[in-house]
Amino acid sequence: MTRALLFNIIAIAVFLLGVVSFVRYLESSAPIVVAPPNQSELSAVTVSQATSSTSSIPTTSLPTTTKVITQPSAKKASNEAIFSASTSAGEEVERIEDPYTTPPESFSDINAHVRGALVNILCEPQGYSSLNPISGSGVIVDPRGMILTNAHVAQYVLLSESPRINLSCVIRTGSPAEPTWSVVVLYIPPIWVSEHASEITDQHPTGTGEHDYALLFITGSLNGSPLPSQFPYVPIDTRPAIGFPGDQVLVGSYPAEFLGGIAAQYDLYADTSVTTIKQLLTFESSTPDVLSLGGVIEAQSGSSGGGVVNAWDRLVGIIATTSSGTTTADRDLRAIALSYINTDIAVQSGQSLNALLAGNPETEVTQFNKATAPQLIQEYVGILTSN
Repeated sequence: MTRALLFNIIAIAVFLLGVVSFVRYLESSAPIVVAPPNQSELSAVTVSQATSSTSSIPTTSLPTTTKVITQPSAKKASNEAIFSASTSAGEEVERIEDPYTTPPESFSDINAHVRGALVNILCEPQGYSSLNPISGSGVIVDPRGMILTNAHVAQYVLLSESPRINLSCVIRTGSPAEPTWSVVVLYIPPIWVSEHASEITDQHPTGTGEHDYALLFITGSLNGSPLPSQFPYVPIDTRPAIGFPGDQVLVGSYPAEFLGGIAAQYDLYADTSVTTIKQLLTFESSTPDVLSLGGVIEAQSGSSGGGVVNAWDRLVGIIATTSSGTTTADRDLRAIALSYINTDIAVQSGQSLNALLAGNPETEVTQFNKATAPQLIQEYVGILTSN
């Protein structure tokens, strides 16, 4: 073997070792996608790309009343137990007749609109941290830039606002998702933090979705350009039972469970499906608090905070949990009804969701940061420093 050939072999070996080391570095720093607690997948009945043929089902072909099924307590530890609904009959809920003055829209038009309002929330530690990088979803629900998502996603944005936590969070948009805006927390329920802050480092949290919602507010552009005069957004409908079993809905999010961490960081795409509401579930009462959506492609990690939109282009739920299962077809995706969020946020904050969205977002952010955020952050800091 000549000296030149030996040198070339050594050079190639060094190069390959460098590639392997670089890939391992990327994998170690790639985000863990935020799963709806108790992950699951969706069935083949859903459509990955909505078309004009998926029009809404006429009201006359759907039931006018339905039973609300009792949802087990969030305190149960077993994934299976949390999401297996009771078989006992609940209270009857009546459908809202003629809920809108306009006819339903084409799901192909709704699909294009919803995709414009979907966002990806990416949070990454800067340097050593006991926190993992995460990726979740959200929906812009106000033209001024307010985003509705889950508390188990927004808690990372809350921590990123503290100089004591070396964490960076950005809002990404488009397909593939690109860094677009900076964001702050407008509201997160303190009751959710008190019950779940200790799970901040868990990779597989559990829960029913109770109190699991939050509002974020877009504060700036990452490329230095002015913010748009009006953000693309999906209007909300907070009336109880506005989403009914048998209704067609469009589900949208940034699912990433089957991509792997690196792809979620650099090659993440929004996904939408058309499916039907399967059941209405409740949190220890007779109110329709949770929409069961069955097995759809969005029933996977990264979808937390994604939207459920009806045939009139109104947001009626946000993705919160899934049942367990090895594939999306084995899972049942669950979304918190906007009616529940509207009622519960009034109990927790003194203002309904409608009232918060009607107010001044800058004022709401200031009040939250002054009166509530410091105590919540301190609770997390105590947990993280004791680990």
